[in-house]
Amino acid sequence: FRNKNPITVELACGRGEYTTGLALLFPERNFIGVDIKGERIWKGSTLAVEQNLNNVAFLRTPILLIENFFSAGEIDEIWITFPDPRPRKRDIKRRLTSPRYLEIYKRLLKPGSFVRLKTDNTGLFLYTLEEIQARQDVHDLGFTDNLYSSEYRGECFDIKTKYEQQFASEGETIKYLRFKF
Repeated sequence: FRNKNPITVELACGRGEYTTGLALLFPERNFIGVDIKGERIWKGSTLAVEQNLNNVAFLRTPILLIENFFSAGEIDEIWITFPDPRPRKRDIKRRLTSPRYLEIYKRLLKPGSFVRLKTDNTGLFLYTLEEIQARQDVHDLGFTDNLYSSEYRGECFDIKTKYEQQFASEGETIKYLRFKF
């Protein structure tokens, strides 16, 4: 970016709706969408170019490798928006809110920075909430199992991903939580 503006990272960004949506709202910040599949981020990167968003970038990498791209304490905020819930027991360690991922986020975030999760999946939400509440290094935890009817709605800026729109239209409630290490 060639500036020292704060960096927000959207993990499992898919089409980059949050990355580009936040970049439009906050031109004084930098936003990086991370996903493993290039065809997913193509849409967001195309939109960023079309809208001349100079504060947006995309990174194609497995999230387990993001420490190769960011220094300790470099990230100001992390968004995890509608990740694969990995519902099978054998995939728990692959959930983006499992302990091994949380430890990575803790190292990369500046002290006092938020991690934010939005999901329609009740199982992932409850798993994450349980993991966070069991930790001794977490504070400022806020959560709701119905984002649109909660005090936290404003924190999400009414940016909706493709999956959020789809699941909400099917009657699913959107769950949200945020916390700091």
